[in-house]
Amino acid sequence: MAGKTFAAIDVGSNEISMKIYEITPKKGAKALDYVNRIVEIGSETYKDGKIGEDTIYKVCDILNRLKKKMKEYCVEDYRAYASSAVREAENSVMALERIKMSTGIEVTVLSNSEQRFMNYKAYAASGINEEIGNNKNTALLDIGAGSLQISIFDKTNLVQTQNLPIGAVRIRDYLKRFGSDTVALENIMGEYVSNFIEEFRNLFINDKDIKSIIAIGDGITNLKKAGPELDIADRISREQFAVLYKKVADTNPEELAEKYGIPYERATLMLPMAIIYQSFLDNSRAEDIVTPNVNFCDGIVADYMDKQKTLLLNKDFDQDILASANSIAKKYKVNRKHTQNVVQNAIDIFDALKHIHGLGKRERLQLYIAALLHSCGKFVNMNDSAFISYNIIMSTEILGLSHKEREEIANIVRYNIYYLPSADKAKEKLNSADYMKVAKLTSILRIADVLDKSHKQKINNMKYNIKNNVFTMSVDTLSDITLEAGFFKDKTELFIKVFGLTPVLKQKRGL
Repeated sequence: MAGKTFAAIDVGSNEISMKIYEITPKKGAKALDYVNRIVEIGSETYKDGKIGEDTIYKVCDILNRLKKKMKEYCVEDYRAYASSAVREAENSVMALERIKMSTGIEVTVLSNSEQRFMNYKAYAASGINEEIGNNKNTALLDIGAGSLQISIFDKTNLVQTQNLPIGAVRIRDYLKRFGSDTVALENIMGEYVSNFIEEFRNLFINDKDIKSIIAIGDGITNLKKAGPELDIADRISREQFAVLYKKVADTNPEELAEKYGIPYERATLMLPMAIIYQSFLDNSRAEDIVTPNVNFCDGIVADYMDKQKTLLLNKDFDQDILASANSIAKKYKVNRKHTQNVVQNAIDIFDALKHIHGLGKRERLQLYIAALLHSCGKFVNMNDSAFISYNIIMSTEILGLSHKEREEIANIVRYNIYYLPSADKAKEKLNSADYMKVAKLTSILRIADVLDKSHKQKINNMKYNIKNNVFTMSVDTLSDITLEAGFFKDKTELFIKVFGLTPVLKQKRGL
């Protein structure tokens, strides 16, 4: 079977890059070409809050040049993504529309969690993944232009992920105002970064024995170039990194660029990145830094192949998303037995209605997470837990979910308790969330939740039947379910409106 040519385009904070791949069923993705052009979108956004006119013209020019390269390779499909520099710009919508009109290329803005999850997929697909599988605790560091994502793994389980506002471009541009003296700048940057890393350590690492750091992105590749005599392959020891750090700290960006063949704009980011890595080494017991040499373009193609079900990797990435959600549930001490019962009943009802609701695998995942986190707000205040749960979900990134998906989950949890108004009246509160998706999944969650009203898990393994617009839920149990049955009817109103089916709870008392 012939291969498929695919282009991954990264409209990044300080450069635009494109990697062209050939995707084949047996060999996966093979890189054919890689091109990149420097354009400092991030500096403008982080300083002025918007993308300037000259920069928009420059982006359009670069993308039009990339289009010609795509034609040379007869590219059949592409994905173009932008991240924080565009996402945080107040004129992002207009800028993206102008780019589309000028180039025909549609650039999609990713949430931070989506972008970082794609980078994680690139790492997982790189083949250098024994660290996560073998070590008790491993930290994956993804340094972007605007922020740092730290994900902690316990073997293959994602146990914690946090985003810190200490990206390389943001630090460079924010702190260089304090002076041009390299030593002073290094010290100021070190203090600034260490403050965030130490807080993260105290809150989330504690006494965890971090064995290795996994560094992904172009930044670590550039740092490695500063030590050709060290003969670094895919792993940097503490001692080797100390050598790299000293070289970068003692050498100005102009010299780094000239001596090691690094573009000047990238050379200016080497010190901030080195400081971040060094600070994490200082605040953990990591013995080395693993460098799989993957960039965001590799994440784009890995994500594309995963969604096309052609990624040659025996891994279910949804489990990592659920692990991220589970870490939130654990943090807020949800009632595990009750939560798992609600999750199971919600998923069973969802599956029983699959020919009716028109929703897919991704919505099923959202319902699972909503059921998992529906009571997390009780940890803060039991009197207004639904609204607090909404705020917790909206304030906490879940790796792999878009902002829209997270907003839908938060609203499903909120309207599990609150009355869901009409689409017009709810529009302002829902923001980007899809009203009907929220309505459908909320109606299911309400029933799943009330089926364990006593929190004693009396109802499970139900059987379902749909006939004459009646959705019969049969449970075979000797337990007294008077409490559940008594509240059941009050929780079916939204379900009836959404699906046109009347739920009926039927108890069979077995011997």
